Amino acid sequence: MSNPTSSSGPAPSYTLRFPQLDREIAARAGETIFQSARRGGARVVGACGGRGTCGTCAVLVTEGEVQHANGHVIAARRVGAGQHRRPRWLRACQLTPHTDCTIEVAERSLAPVVRADIEAGDGEVLALDAAVVSFEIGVPEATLAEPRADFDRVAQQLPVPLESLDIAAARQLPNLLRAGDRTLCVRVRGDEAIDFTAPGSQTLGLAVDLGTTNVAGFLIDLTNGHRIASLGIENPQVAWGADVINRVNYATGDPAAAEELRTAAATAVNSLAQDLCRAVDMPVRDIVDVAICGNTAMHHLLLGLPVRQLGRAPFVPAVRDTMDLKARDLDLDVAPGAYAHIAPNIGGFIGGDHVAALLATQARWGAVPTSIVMDIGTNTEISLIHHGDILTTSCPSGPALEGGHVSCGMRAAEGAIERVSVENGRIKVKTIGSSRPVGLCGSGVLDAMAALREAQLLNDGGRLTGDHADIREIDGTRALVLARGVHFNQRDVRAVQLAKAAIQTGIELLLDDAGLVESDIERVIIAGAFGAYIDVRSAITIGLLPALPLDRFEQVGNAAGIGVRQMLASRQMRAQARDLARRCRYVELSTRDGFQRAFLHNIGFKTRPQRRRAS
Repeated sequence: MSNPTSSSGPAPSYTLRFPQLDREIAARAGETIFQSARRGGARVVGACGGRGTCGTCAVLVTEGEVQHANGHVIAARRVGAGQHRRPRWLRACQLTPHTDCTIEVAERSLAPVVRADIEAGDGEVLALDAAVVSFEIGVPEATLAEPRADFDRVAQQLPVPLESLDIAAARQLPNLLRAGDRTLCVRVRGDEAIDFTAPGSQTLGLAVDLGTTNVAGFLIDLTNGHRIASLGIENPQVAWGADVINRVNYATGDPAAAEELRTAAATAVNSLAQDLCRAVDMPVRDIVDVAICGNTAMHHLLLGLPVRQLGRAPFVPAVRDTMDLKARDLDLDVAPGAYAHIAPNIGGFIGGDHVAALLATQARWGAVPTSIVMDIGTNTEISLIHHGDILTTSCPSGPALEGGHVSCGMRAAEGAIERVSVENGRIKVKTIGSSRPVGLCGSGVLDAMAALREAQLLNDGGRLTGDHADIREIDGTRALVLARGVHFNQRDVRAVQLAKAAIQTGIELLLDDAGLVESDIERVIIAGAFGAYIDVRSAITIGLLPALPLDRFEQVGNAAGIGVRQMLASRQMRAQARDLARRCRYVELSTRDGFQRAFLHNIGFKTRPQRRRAS
């Protein structure tokens, strides 16, 4: 084992071993264990991005010595009175290796994701009006009498006029044309030839919902509109923080940091493309069109746009409208001449993912005079639609509702507590996969709050009170014990209160702007993977959702995924999405009069009297 360096010499690097991940990482001088793990691709949950404020990056150093941020050197095992002291779980972002170390990662970091913003339905057929069309043609041979250029001879055989040729496609053409019997497949987008390939090749499109937490990908056959494969993965940017504010702040500080996040986003899209094509035994280069939606921060980080202006009022995006870019300019590993269609933003942090959700649900919200469409997550987007007018806002709800910034929070994975209830005075839990509880995911967080309220263990101010067998003191804080090693404490309650207050206030102020009251809402459409699994009753109990009859609520799953698939398959739907984005009137809440007062009131659980409808 390496020896600790003296304070006067240069800081050496050490080897970090993660046996559960079968991985070794060389820690760079001065790096924390969390930073080394992030750089080396070893997943250690860190909701706050390594700032030391959330406690989710707990690790166990089983061999070696580390130095804590407070200056103390901590050994994995110390001998005292003939016995070993048990090692402690510590925050990886506060530890710098002092020797080679062996590290155990918490089960919450290792649990396999089972809900990643995709829904069953491979075999779905989309209305097709694809931007890219394929033609299989035979091309006459050049002769001394007719020595026309290869591209001119190709263009003559096509039923549509060509005005331009992608340079990558031009490089493919001569060899491909002479490799066989002068037949080939030509991929055309508008009046541009973007790709040449062998006859019989598939013409594929990739739709991507680039979420803050999860990234969902859908492989579409652009000749018939069939969805042939779907996959969801965790957004690798999670290693830089669970919410967009942490990532924006990180990217703002250094161009190299911004490039890290841009590369991570591109890597996520490429991983989806490769895994989806491998699943159906098709080459990635057969993906000739890509459509991507995401919130404004995800949009800017993927495109390499500056994000400093997003981090401060008035939160102005660099670009709002639809963009069509060469996929290779985003480092996407698909057909070299393919384009990436980037869904339009609305304003502030409301991006193309919300536009896609509005597009996918327009038949639902358009059927009644007044409705709300909302996607609850780390950044909650809300649109109030009243007689065709659309008011849209975003609420900085933070990651607590998805299990982040919660002491035992985790993603929706095996072993996550997803349901909490009170039966005969005792707390009962249900886990995903009926596995042993290892943490608490978003739907479980909501249920835990509602259960505490129903059992009268949480007062109107949000303080854990009363005498109950499942309420104990843990690390100096009152907590609801849900299972061995899994609890929900007073700080967690406050994190959820802040999230629900932001959402509750957003809905109230949109209603105020429209001259409406809560009872005027005829339909509430809840989008997103989180929204698909929550218990609406629990959300109403804690004030997260309006107190309306249950039959007014619709949980539609990943509507953004549906919308971005529609945009991939249809030029008409792209035009509709662009029109929807322009129709939305963005409302910035944080700087308006009354926001702070309403927000502070909504932190608690007292019912707010409905104001009268404007005359």
